[in-house]
Amino acid sequence: MEKENRKLQASENDLLNKRLKLDYEEITPCLKEVTTVWEKMLSTPGRSKIKFDMEKMHSAVGQGVPRHHRGEIWKFLAEQYHLKHQFPSKQQPKDTPYKELLKQLTSQQHAILIDLGRTFPTHPYFSAQLGAGQLSLYNILKAYSLLDQEVGYCQGLSFVAGILLLHMGEEEAFTMLKFLMFDMGLRKQYRPDMTILQVQMYQLSRLLHDYHRDLYNHLEEHEIGPSLYAAPWFLTVFASQFPLGFVARVFDMIFLQGSEVIFKVALSLLGSHKPLILQHENLETIVDFIKSTLPNLGLVQMEKTISQVFEMDIAKQLQAYEVEYHVLQEELIDSSPLSDNQRMDKLEKTNSSLRKQNLDLLEQLQVANGRIQSLEATIEKLLTSERKLKQATLALELERSALLQTVEQLQRRTAEPGGPEPDLALPGPAGD
Repeated sequence: MEKENRKLQASENDLLNKRLKLDYEEITPCLKEVTTVWEKMLSTPGRSKIKFDMEKMHSAVGQGVPRHHRGEIWKFLAEQYHLKHQFPSKQQPKDTPYKELLKQLTSQQHAILIDLGRTFPTHPYFSAQLGAGQLSLYNILKAYSLLDQEVGYCQGLSFVAGILLLHMGEEEAFTMLKFLMFDMGLRKQYRPDMTILQVQMYQLSRLLHDYHRDLYNHLEEHEIGPSLYAAPWFLTVFASQFPLGFVARVFDMIFLQGSEVIFKVALSLLGSHKPLILQHENLETIVDFIKSTLPNLGLVQMEKTISQVFEMDIAKQLQAYEVEYHVLQEELIDSSPLSDNQRMDKLEKTNSSLRKQNLDLLEQLQVANGRIQSLEATIEKLLTSERKLKQATLALELERSALLQTVEQLQRRTAEPGGPEPDLALPGPAGD
């Protein structure tokens, strides 16, 4: 009996934790029909080996993700990503079991502990000092710092891990953190040199120039670059400043479309608040508005932002602006006199970069070849189906022709004066 009581207590604690975790306001309430669509996909036998229709998933995410199924849906979308990308990213972590990582010591312990109290301090699951939420979050961040020695721990990661932890168990959240970092491309912005974050700020600036020129000019006039306001958006995936319901929807889209979603959301937010930003006429008030007022979105504004993101396609621009950034950096280096050692270092870095690009291209080629083989197999199946359909169509046409002839014969017999009464029964097969 005591054992059963402990089980019951554990079950009640789990339910209480789940209620605490999901204590946020949804911005896209999920209709019953959409929830049914998700439940049907999630309960499909052997779903981890079945490729689902991308348009169907895109439509389902667009219509909403039920909060109580959100963690399972993120895992499902991660499974679908792996099925569609048979060749994993070359930068994959060691497959060290989570429990083994927890047994080790990390040099990042102090930094992680300091940030625990700063991560969602008002959320009931994380607010208790070294309570269940903070302990689970510490475990995930500690394990990741040991798994990925290059990144270790970086400010901002606690918010990403925290969002995952609100929707699933500790070990599952760790697995999904690895997925976001290595497969969805978030990892590169947390590297110690922060070079990629600088590239991202440049890309966002160029996108503003393309889509909202008047806003871009206004910010440039007051010497306000994206690094003054957008760095936390990228490093915490909006989680440090925006409502949880909004952040959860951003994560829905990242699991579906990848890390470029962060650019789309940032661009949409700035564009939709453009008239209000243009009213401010100095650096302090503009930055304060973007940091403090803009994140307090109304539900209608949040839904509008999410809808806009689904319609945007900026992949080619992001790629072009990344190349542009590196070219500009090289030109800056070339314009300054270099010593022999510096020139040698530069040549070695260029050579290393070219080798990396070759490896990237080789990987892309392998992925493309895999996709071509898959498409060829699909085409073969479709051609076979087409042949069968043509044969079936021909057989039906012959049968139709035979039936029409029979009908004509019956009509002629009926029309003949004094002709025999027609036998309306269709002719049976030979031998009857």
